[in-house]
Formats: sequence, structure tokens, C-alpha cells
Amino acid sequence: MKTLYLDCTSGISGDMFVAALLDLGADEQAVDKALSKISGDGFHIVIGRKLRNGIDCLDFDVVMHEGFENKDHDMEYLYGHHHQHHHSEDAHHSEHEHSGHEHSGHGHRKLGEVKDIIAGLDMTTGARELAYRIFEILAEGEAKAHGKSVEEVHFHEVGALDSIADVVAAAVCFDNLGIEEVIIPKICEGKGTVRTQHGILPIPVPAVLAIAEKYSLPIRITEREGEFITPTGAAIAAAIMTSSKTDLTFIPKATGYGSGKREYDPPSILRATIIEPVEKAEEEVIWKLETNIDDTTGEILGYTMDLLLAAGARDVYFTPIHMKKNRPAYMLSVLTTEDKIGTLEDIIFRETTTIGIRRCLMERRVLPRRTETVETRYGEAIVKVVDVEGERRIYPEYDSMVRLAKEAGISLKAAYNSAMQSYADSKK
Repeated sequence: MKTLYLDCTSGISGDMFVAALLDLGADEQAVDKALSKISGDGFHIVIGRKLRNGIDCLDFDVVMHEGFENKDHDMEYLYGHHHQHHHSEDAHHSEHEHSGHEHSGHGHRKLGEVKDIIAGLDMTTGARELAYRIFEILAEGEAKAHGKSVEEVHFHEVGALDSIADVVAAAVCFDNLGIEEVIIPKICEGKGTVRTQHGILPIPVPAVLAIAEKYSLPIRITEREGEFITPTGAAIAAAIMTSSKTDLTFIPKATGYGSGKREYDPPSILRATIIEPVEKAEEEVIWKLETNIDDTTGEILGYTMDLLLAAGARDVYFTPIHMKKNRPAYMLSVLTTEDKIGTLEDIIFRETTTIGIRRCLMERRVLPRRTETVETRYGEAIVKVVDVEGERRIYPEYDSMVRLAKEAGISLKAAYNSAMQSYADSKK
């Protein structure tokens, strides 16, 4: 499975995403081919390299022709806030990417019109469906932000050719790389306000929050001033993210850096890495649940142990202790993985008299192990095989030995000996 890890420490936008994937190795000719039917009339593509804080990044620039320009990268316009920006209250524009121009009649399109344009482009079915999905998510976000239905939303900048180019290029690059899984641990956003078609809005802007809310995007607000997540960037992330894992170990296979256009310090850079996840062995960490109990019978404690083991506890044991007022008691200890904590705690609270449970995350070292089946003179038996520093140790599984002893009418010790001997004979 091809896995993409997106480092969105500087946020995400459409052009940054496209640039990062092109730098990662996506086919530039596939992008040119897809955009060929709509480029030339109002824009052309410039792809180059830029140094951002000494990092060599790729820059994907949709250069608008005269009469189609916007103010998306005009820092004074976005953050100056010293002049009024008028707009018609009944024109339902998309907020971003913060256009200050009407695009000569090319800017106002509904979702269906945008899809019609994409339908006529030369791209794979997978890329086309992804482009549709990104715009659908964007329409949902804008509709939620402005109290309109998806059908009522008119896309302004998003419906303009330059934003269509960003989304189409993003879909083509993603499809071209054959990515199946996308991990985005967090997407950092700034604070303050930004000027939009709807006036000065707080950051994150409403459309971004609406998308993040519906698709559970992991947003982290930083102390940096400025808008780092655009609605288009949020829609792309929502369309492709499959996980927001934070506890991740991986081997990087290829990395691409996409440059943003806005001049922030530190600069806008999106890092995209193809990774080979290394699953953290479940034996590396374990949770211990503990509680002291001095007023529950032995029968109930034994029954509780059975329930805990049946529910997936790795181990359950009791330690004799003395509590306050010199009361003899037991400390119940349960070893478990994180995903079973809630279930096991519910059992403890339900079945015993305790009113509190301690939790402790513990690191541990466990020898590599595997199970094998051997054929003994009494039938099949399961043994656990452990290798340590060149030595091989064999441990017959208890339940398997009990079954063997009962079925063959032999002692448990004889069953153990038979399993050990049969394993040794099988390796000769």
C-alpha cells in the first residue's frame, strides 16, 4: 500500500499541495494534458523552483492573464485592513482564494457548472472523481458557512479557472502517484483576521471550520499571525485523508516540498513524503490498570479475573496487601493494550466495589515469538518458539497441553514432554 504522509506545519493550500506532489514525482505532462482545454484563455502554468529558508522547493503557479488577476497573494490586501472592500450582499461568492476581481464573467459558477468543465478535461476516471469530490466538499463548507444549500452556492474564485486548475492538478497528481493511504497528523493554522470577499473574517475562516468539523480534520491553532489553511486546501485534505495517526514510525521513501505564494515568516512549505509505515509492535508498550480492594469476596474477584481475561486482558493478577486500618486486601493488576482500557475498566467497576482505578503506561521488551503446530504421538500440539541471541527456546502452550492430556488420558507432564520431543524431531 502506497502511503502519503503530509506535514502541514505551515498549513495547506491548493497550489502548495500540487507543488509538493509534483516534486514528489507526479507526472507534469499528465497535469498539462488535463489542463490543456482550459489553459491559455485566462491563465497559463509556470512550474519552477524556489529556495524557502534554504530548502529547495517546487513552485506551481497558475498565472492569470490580464483581466483575470486576483489578490490571493497580496499581503497588504489580505492583512492591511486599511481600506474598505465593498461587495454585493446578495452575491453568494466563495470566500477564497480571496479574489478581488470579477474574472471577466468567468468567476461565478455553481457546482454543476464546475463539474461540467471537469467532465470535458482529459484525465483519468480516478482523477476526475477526486476532483468532483474536492469541489463537493468545498461546496458543503461554503454552504454551511453562508447558510445556503449546496445548490444555491455560487463559487466565485473557486469557480474561476485558476482554482479549477489547482483542484484538477491536485487530483491528477494524487491519482498519478497511485496513493492509497494519506496520513495527516495535524494541519497548523494561524490566528488573527483576513480580508475576503465577505469582508474581514476571523481565522480560521468559516468555510475551513465547516469542512474541518464535518470531516474531522486535525486542526492546530498556532501563535503565528495569518491564514495558513485555505478552504481549497482544507477540501483537498478532507477528500484524501484516511488517518490522523500521531504515534507513527516509518521509513521515508521519497519527499517533495511545495512552496506557497504568501510571504510569511517562516515561509509556507508543504512537505509530502511517501512512507513505509513500520507498525509499532504491540509488545513495546503496555498499560497497567491497578486498584486496591478490601471489601470484595474471593469468589467475586475470581469471577472478575475470568471476565477480564475473556475480554482481552493480557494478564490479570492479585497481590496481597495491607491497607489503612491494617485491613488485609488485594491489589488487582491488569495488563492490557490501550484499545481495551475502557472495556476492562467497566468490568472492574461493575463487578467489584472499587471506586477508582490507576493507569500506568509502561515500556517493555519482549522477545520475538511465533507459534508452530507439531504432530505428537497423541495428536496435534501447539508450541511457542522464542529466539534469543542464537538460542531457541520451546514453550508448549498450556491449553493445548491440557487438551492433549485429557484426550489421550496421559499426565500433563507427559503431554509437555511429547510436544518438546516432537518439535525437536521435526527439526532434525
